Amino acid sequence: MKKELQELLRKNNYPRDWQQIARAFTQQGNPLAQTVTNIDEPVYNFFETYSDNLVLNLQPITISAQPVCSYIPYHMHNYIEVMIPLVGECSVYFEKQTLNLKSEDILLIGSKTAHKVKPIGKNDIVINIMLKQAAFSLSDLNFLQNNSGGASIFQLLLSLFASEKYSEERYVWFKINHQQKIVNNIYDIIDEYYHSDIQSQQILHFDILTLFSRLLRQSYYSKIYAPQSNHSQINLLALLLYIESHYKTITLDNLAQHFGFNPNYLSTYLKKETGHTFIQLVHLQRINVAAQLLLYTDASVETIATEVGYENPSYLYKIFKKIFGISPATYRKTR
Repeated sequence: MKKELQELLRKNNYPRDWQQIARAFTQQGNPLAQTVTNIDEPVYNFFETYSDNLVLNLQPITISAQPVCSYIPYHMHNYIEVMIPLVGECSVYFEKQTLNLKSEDILLIGSKTAHKVKPIGKNDIVINIMLKQAAFSLSDLNFLQNNSGGASIFQLLLSLFASEKYSEERYVWFKINHQQKIVNNIYDIIDEYYHSDIQSQQILHFDILTLFSRLLRQSYYSKIYAPQSNHSQINLLALLLYIESHYKTITLDNLAQHFGFNPNYLSTYLKKETGHTFIQLVHLQRINVAAQLLLYTDASVETIATEVGYENPSYLYKIFKKIFGISPATYRKTR
């Protein structure tokens, strides 16, 4: 299976011309926006996920093969990127340093972290796994923060829920030393994605959580590499988990009363630490649940709106399109 999947990826990682791609987006009326940073080169916002053939992919989990011998500019995502050189090596440039990944190393790059990749050789294979916010819930990730080795992973994954701010460097780098169970896990993920079938997104979800668990175990036996981070975000977990569990009826006053805070202080704290207002955090949770219901049930949009806490279905349509960029009906067609 390993060789077959590598051959499949080689068919998809042919060279790409960055200038040609940028022009195509502009001609389609969707020019790539840039973010102001301390880097002397343009930093582009890659906020949508695309399959190998550059078709927009709306699923929470997307995989693509890095094009060989191709320039890729500095860019940042609003999702987590998992970069894995399967064959050969890969160099990733951040604002202040360069990481030189060896074969089968695993690099998790956080949301809003500017980076670029040195063009890989024609015989190399590097995959990118893109994980949107809807891919996981905080409950899924809670087990990580209770383990010392998982703190860095948890901190980075929490950025999916808790950061809209540009970050100089937010990453976790694992040198797995070709640990066979982890390598097999990676190829299982690739196989499931490229041979999609019923329940594939759910299987990918659990396969990736298994990968995180195996990386957590690996961290007890070998060093992981991660820049120092602001651990105050970990204190957000209880607040965000409470919102996740009570999104349907929660109010700021309820949340403040439960944790013993002044509502005004709590509102300011959430905005400062997450980049989102309280109501935006509630909307994000409601819409993520609605997205799952659209994909995995046949319930009407009106029923789903009520289920997630919206009395007026038109409000669900409005917020859903604002967050996902498409209507609920269009999103349902992607299943």
